[in-house]
Amino acid sequence: MPIRRHLRVLDGGIDPSRARAWRVTVGGCALAAEFSATGEEARMTPVLKAAFATGDRHRVDQHFGAASALLLYDVTGARASVAEFAQFGELDQDGHESKLAAKLDLLQGCAVVYCQAIGGSAIQQLLAIGVQPVRVEANAPITPLLAELQTALRGGPAPAWFGRVLARQRQAESDQARFDAMEAEGWRD
Repeated sequence: MPIRRHLRVLDGGIDPSRARAWRVTVGGCALAAEFSATGEEARMTPVLKAAFATGDRHRVDQHFGAASALLLYDVTGARASVAEFAQFGELDQDGHESKLAAKLDLLQGCAVVYCQAIGGSAIQQLLAIGVQPVRVEANAPITPLLAELQTALRGGPAPAWFGRVLARQRQAESDQARFDAMEAEGWRD
């Protein structure tokens, strides 16, 4: 499936006087550390990547399989910023499983995708790559959904699926720590 347009919005730029940052993504949730130019201590900030099936960039108004566009946000407890926007060709809602490949590739590293409707096969494929599909009412505004995620990241009330995402993240971190320890041990013959 061809992608008609793919726009990546970057925050910050390369100005060395600005804060530098690094980010590691684990199970759909990232940890970011920001270093200030004055040498202050780094702050670890959880970053959640969320996607929305939208045609107008303001409302969740699309079926996942037939979505003409996906809007991706990086969400922290303090802010939400557009990370990517991708548009796809016109698609039918049923059949042609191959149409999902480009969307699944784009959603690598996302924690959640909000859509108006979604098929069973797409749900299974999303869960297999660690993305939680969430069905919302037709034309649900994106802004309150982002605010809900920010509240959850700050430790407030969270949607039911949020706990599953955090559990997957903790498992991935545990697996990574185990592999790091094995690598540090080295091979013995």
